[in-house]
Amino acid sequence: MLSSDIAGSAFDSAPDAMVIIDACEAIVFANRRVSSLFGYALNEISGRPVDVLLAQRCRKHHIAHPRNGAENVRISEGWGLDLFALRKDGTEFSIEISLSPIVGKDELRAATIHDVTDRRAIELQLLDTREAAERANQTKSRFLATASHDLRQPLQTLALLNGALRRMVKDPEPAKALAQQEQAIGAMSRLLNALLDISKLESGAIKPEVTDFTVAAIFAELRNEFANLAAEKGLQLRVDTCADCVQSDPSLIEQVLRNLVSNAIKYTRHGFVQLRCLHDQAFVRLEVLDTGIGMSENALTHIYDEFYQVGVPTNTAREGYGLGLSIVHRIVNLLGLKLEVQSELGRGSTFSLQLPRGRRTDADDHVSERSEIIAEQPAALAHILLVEDDPGVRTATSLLLVLEGYRVTTAGSIAEALRQAEEHTDIELLVTDYHLTNQETGAQVIAAIRGQLETNLRTILMTGDTSSVVRNLQHDQRLRITSKPINADELLSLIRELLSA
Repeated sequence: MLSSDIAGSAFDSAPDAMVIIDACEAIVFANRRVSSLFGYALNEISGRPVDVLLAQRCRKHHIAHPRNGAENVRISEGWGLDLFALRKDGTEFSIEISLSPIVGKDELRAATIHDVTDRRAIELQLLDTREAAERANQTKSRFLATASHDLRQPLQTLALLNGALRRMVKDPEPAKALAQQEQAIGAMSRLLNALLDISKLESGAIKPEVTDFTVAAIFAELRNEFANLAAEKGLQLRVDTCADCVQSDPSLIEQVLRNLVSNAIKYTRHGFVQLRCLHDQAFVRLEVLDTGIGMSENALTHIYDEFYQVGVPTNTAREGYGLGLSIVHRIVNLLGLKLEVQSELGRGSTFSLQLPRGRRTDADDHVSERSEIIAEQPAALAHILLVEDDPGVRTATSLLLVLEGYRVTTAGSIAEALRQAEEHTDIELLVTDYHLTNQETGAQVIAAIRGQLETNLRTILMTGDTSSVVRNLQHDQRLRITSKPINADELLSLIRELLSA
């Protein structure tokens, strides 16, 4: 046991202000740090209530009493309250108080008073910095959403005008020029999409929305999207049947697999590309395999670099821009997942993405029916309502549809669309942009027109917005959502699909 003199000396030399309080909350002892911190001589506060050391607004909390009368309790950080001490000169400063009973002296308690002014200042500065960063990210998100829409609109006009001209021009030489123009527009579209995706990922504008979903639905979408492209190269596209349910962000996972499949087809000259599903009790592995050119060990260390392409020298003609795997890498990191790659030069590559299992729901048994629908010729003189506020896109889309044999009625706003729907009750299909003027949206157009016609009208929603707002729109079997820019053939195929469903 330490002598009382040694204990008292240690108490008096403590770096924090310390007081001993009796059962009546009166100060019976204070160390020297109390005097230097509060400006009182020790004899000035001896016998006074401990509340004298607290700011007036903090005294009602009775911090000297443990909660619920509990003993041997250490109370710290003001029980979650912001506490302020009061100096003799009337100035205040931030504190935390730790309260402990003195062993063998039930009527006495020791209170340690910590000056946390500097720490609170740092916390406030960090809070201000975080809020500023959040505001900056919101500004970036708004800019990217606007840029995404505004940059895609002229490309959409070019793509649809090209499609219309290819249907009008029959001479071989002009047709060849239009074919080259179509390739250039497609390349511009792919580069724009990739650059916007990278910008959104780096700015923090993309926030994962984790949910349980079925793998089969994504596999069906990818089969439908890439079957023709693979066939044109003489490749087999093998897509496994997968009944597993996984947990992640379905849109981002689909984007990862889309980039991997696209890359596999691009670098495979003969053989096959396969989407495979492997599983155990805890995880599901989604794999993209190919019999392509493969990669050396040295190339594997660079595949996630921007603008890097295997076997393509810098500043030479190239297919694509080497951004697909960079986007994949960013998305996988954002989702906190694991992506592995195995490759052998001249033999092909395998990319494996490991996902946690999810819980199945009744909705998991419904797989997108798009892959089961065979595109038919357009219904004779089907009547289409086109809602688009951009005059260039509206004119190009209308021209293409008329050349294809459809009857087209156009509108630039919800009010105009409702007037047209009232006049033309035989409308069979609605094609609408998502972002319209005066903050109107395509979702509002769909609800209004379906209500006006009292039918679940077949609808195509076109958008340059890739945010979660669009991804979370309520889907139904008669609604298709497609990203701008969409080329003429893709749009017409989508229209035929819906009209034949």
